[in-house]
Amino acid sequence: MAESASDSVVSITGGRSFNGTLSVPGDKSISHRALLISCLASGTSIIKGLSQGKDVQATKALIAHLGARVDERGGRIFVEGGRDRLHSPGTVLDVGNSGTLIRLGAGLVAGLGGSYTFSGDESVNRRPMKRVFTPLVQMGAVIEASNHGDNAPFTLISHGLNGITYEMPVASAQVKSAILLAGLGASGTTTVIERIPTRRHSEEMLLDAGAEIDVTRYTDRSEIYIRRSSLQPLEYDIPGDPSQAAYWLVAALITPHSQITVKNIYLGDLRTDFIPVLTRMGAEIDISYRSRNSGDVTARSSQLNSTEIMPDEIPGLIDEIPILSVAAACANGTTVITGASELRVKESDRISVMVQALRSFNAKVEEFSDGMAISGGEKLHAGKVLAHLDHRIAMACSILGAAVADETEISGFESVESSYPTFLADLWNLTTA
Repeated sequence: MAESASDSVVSITGGRSFNGTLSVPGDKSISHRALLISCLASGTSIIKGLSQGKDVQATKALIAHLGARVDERGGRIFVEGGRDRLHSPGTVLDVGNSGTLIRLGAGLVAGLGGSYTFSGDESVNRRPMKRVFTPLVQMGAVIEASNHGDNAPFTLISHGLNGITYEMPVASAQVKSAILLAGLGASGTTTVIERIPTRRHSEEMLLDAGAEIDVTRYTDRSEIYIRRSSLQPLEYDIPGDPSQAAYWLVAALITPHSQITVKNIYLGDLRTDFIPVLTRMGAEIDISYRSRNSGDVTARSSQLNSTEIMPDEIPGLIDEIPILSVAAACANGTTVITGASELRVKESDRISVMVQALRSFNAKVEEFSDGMAISGGEKLHAGKVLAHLDHRIAMACSILGAAVADETEISGFESVESSYPTFLADLWNLTTA
């Protein structure tokens, strides 16, 4: 059903149903943060369920370059960390394709002090970094960067930071997290003000590790305060990534005679906002909680209807817009997505690339500067997709390719290794003719 034609091209034979139960890779956002916090914590942290994607493996390699001891035994990762172990490695810190790592890593080393040079692949080196550089420079870091100071490669030099008050100009959990990690090593109090809520993993995990961090929520904003802190080692059991689960849940919804259960995924705030969106589109989805923030989710074949995704919803859906676009292409009516201009500076310009991909399937799509309108109900057929080395585009279009007739060709598929190396194997195991 799915076979690789080369290192970068995959063909997906459609007309399938999806049935079964699976576990998806450990949550990528939590995996990155577990490694970074563990390298700062004095002692040995233990991590179970770490994502095996290349992005997280790059984080594991980076903390080892900084001086943390990283071992793997019995399926668990042991990280012996602490500030006294960490130092500038005297070599370029390679983040690969990980935008999360280059931004959070910059904040982490700024708080350590010293000189550090970062670079990544071509995609990452195009991504805007000034949004991270600006607060770090205000705190006292010196940054020399490419393209008039906006991109990697860059060198960051820090000889001591001071706490600042910084109001976020754009909603970004990555920028917020970079500032908080830097604040761990700064004198005084660092305050981050958010007008639009973003994912709270960093605050929650830093608090669990013993950071001096407080959060005050008002009706129109949140204020997060962090002070210089020593962190304690923890044991992490990372649940499945809800962004990866979304592909299979939508697959079940848009194909006939299908039912998929994804086991033990993270269900915390701002990580499963795609589920209410799908539910209001008519999706049959059930959730069975295992704990306060994790559980099993089941989806079955449903007749979907269009919806409107508003700007204030986007921060909780930023990774799921590609697969929600696939759901919209299979729904009755016209789905409108606005306020999503942040998608233009991801691994690819996800608005433009997804619009072109959907059109290749014969979907009727109108492109906006900050989103798109997708008219469902068209007669869809196999597509020919250029994923532009964007893992979320490649996986979303694989699901649509499996749903329509004939054979869909996706170029740039190797990017899926960055987050979900077993995606094609799971696709094969869950599909039936």
